[in-house]
Amino acid sequence: MAGLLQQVSLPGEEIPWLNEIRRRGRMVFEATGIPTAKTEAWKYTKPRELGGDDFVLALPSNNLDASIPNLAFDSYRICFENGIFNPRQSILPQGVEVLPLIEVIMFHPEYRTLINANIQLERFPFAALNSAYLNEGVFIHIDSKVEIKKPLTILYHTDNKNQNLLCNLHNLILLDEQASAKLIEYHCYKGELKSRYFVNVVNEIYLRRGAFLKHYKVQDEAFKSNHIALNCVDEASNAVYQAFCLQKGANIARNETHVLLKEEGAFAEINGAYVMNGWATLDTTTDIEHLAPNTISHQLVKGVIGGDAKGVFQGKIHIAPLAIKTEGTQLHKALLLSDTAEVDVKPELEIFADDVKCSHGAASGELDEDKLFYMRSRGIKEEEARRLLIDAYLEDVISKIEDEKIASWIRLMAK
Repeated sequence: MAGLLQQVSLPGEEIPWLNEIRRRGRMVFEATGIPTAKTEAWKYTKPRELGGDDFVLALPSNNLDASIPNLAFDSYRICFENGIFNPRQSILPQGVEVLPLIEVIMFHPEYRTLINANIQLERFPFAALNSAYLNEGVFIHIDSKVEIKKPLTILYHTDNKNQNLLCNLHNLILLDEQASAKLIEYHCYKGELKSRYFVNVVNEIYLRRGAFLKHYKVQDEAFKSNHIALNCVDEASNAVYQAFCLQKGANIARNETHVLLKEEGAFAEINGAYVMNGWATLDTTTDIEHLAPNTISHQLVKGVIGGDAKGVFQGKIHIAPLAIKTEGTQLHKALLLSDTAEVDVKPELEIFADDVKCSHGAASGELDEDKLFYMRSRGIKEEEARRLLIDAYLEDVISKIEDEKIASWIRLMAK
């Protein structure tokens, strides 16, 4: 047991290229360290609990638990148990290349240049930590004009068995021209409500010309766990990326999305919701870079927080000098259920081009007491009335999910 950086033996140590990635990740993380209150990008979310010395690194094992939760809809399935790929529980689509990441690194050099291609490790310290252990994860490659009919679910299941597990996962997702898919990430756990562990995920997503990816995520983990994810999306012309993230359980959960709209006609919609009544900090951070003309991005995030919980939204829209006729909008709203709940919002616009449409907004408030009184006067109990009002509040963003089966599942998970 030790801190976040440990000396361990990993597959592929005979590959100089891979050793260099791991060495640089370790070097950058040693230099930057865990973010503090002085780290501008993390000033509202302070991961102090990650400075402990009792982390147990998740390593390959033959004793993978077979208790995989059932989903409310039919899908293909890629399973990870305690951060380790579990092929016995995975159900993979035919005609689509799905490989363990380490296999791609070792035997498919044509894809190596995609790894960390758009990630500045100095900006993302936990991506640097992830690189130091680069090994576990999955590579998904969908050929041109292929449409996956059923959703592809990556299911991350954690049963820490009273160990402070450290799980690093790095996924590489490539959709060739005019390919189409739905990708779901589901983070869940088994065991004590106050289990401690740390899940550190990096998703690198490449959408070639006209590709279309719908990316959904539900993060529902133990109240003492920590969850940090970076999604880096690279879009070519007329590519479409639609994302929705629901954050629930964790001590600290940060879902960060960095989108590069590199070519004309690229489109991104980044929506989300967070729900917590406890002491958690739930952080949604986005950075959308419009780098070409006629690119569009929209963001809507809604939060419901009670107890001593804290919600954080940091959203940046960057318009490059050549990105004329661009449209970028973002809106964050929060519902505070207690006097001790807190929300911190930092919207940003960086505009270096003319002839653009950009806006951002933020609002927070409490449950409407008049509506609550009206419902109680008609015989609805207070707890049920509050639940109905919260459901109605979140429906505005959940209804943007076009697949009704997935939307219904997320509504259920948000309760």
